[in-house]
Amino acid sequence: MTKNHNGMRPQDIVILLKKITDKGRNLLNGQIAKELGISASEVSEALERCRMARLVDNAKQRVNILALEEFLVHGLKYVFPVQPQSVVRGVATAISAAPMKDRIVSGNEQYVWPDAKGNMRGTAITPLYKTVPTAVANDPMLYNLLAIADTLRIGRVREVEIAKIELKNILAGYDVK
Repeated sequence: MTKNHNGMRPQDIVILLKKITDKGRNLLNGQIAKELGISASEVSEALERCRMARLVDNAKQRVNILALEEFLVHGLKYVFPVQPQSVVRGVATAISAAPMKDRIVSGNEQYVWPDAKGNMRGTAITPLYKTVPTAVANDPMLYNLLAIADTLRIGRVREVEIAKIELKNILAGYDVK
C-alpha cells in the first residue's frame, strides 16, 4: 500500500542536507538516523516524501540538487517560516554562524538555536528539527548548510542574496557518485 504525500516536513530538509554533505552522502538510512537523532523509520518516510516531491531519485539515493536549490531559495521561508523569539543561550545560526558571519556584519544581532550547551546568547529561532543543535556538532558542512537555510528563512534581502551565493557554491561541489 502506498502512503499519500501529505507535504514536506522540516526534518525532510535536514535529511536532504545531510545526504549532500561529505559525511552523509554514502550513509545508509540507519546511519543518517543515528547521526541526526531521528528514527530510521522517519528517515525512510522522509526520503519517500522527498521522492514524491522529486527532491531525490527513485532509489532515494541521489539528491536532485537543482530541485533542492530551487526549493530552499524560493520555498523554504514560506513552507517553514520562522519568527524570532526571546534572547537565550544557544548555538549560533543564520547570519551569526559560518559561512554567513564571515560575509555579513550583523552588529549586535545574533541568532541561535536554543540549546543549554550553546556558547552564545542571541535571539532564538526554532531549528528545522529539534535535534539540529546536537546533530551539527560533528558535521561542519551540515552546520554551514543549515545556517544558510536559516538565513534564507529569516534574512533580509542582502543577507538572502549572500546566502544564495554561498548555497550555490556548496551545491556546485556536490558529486552524485
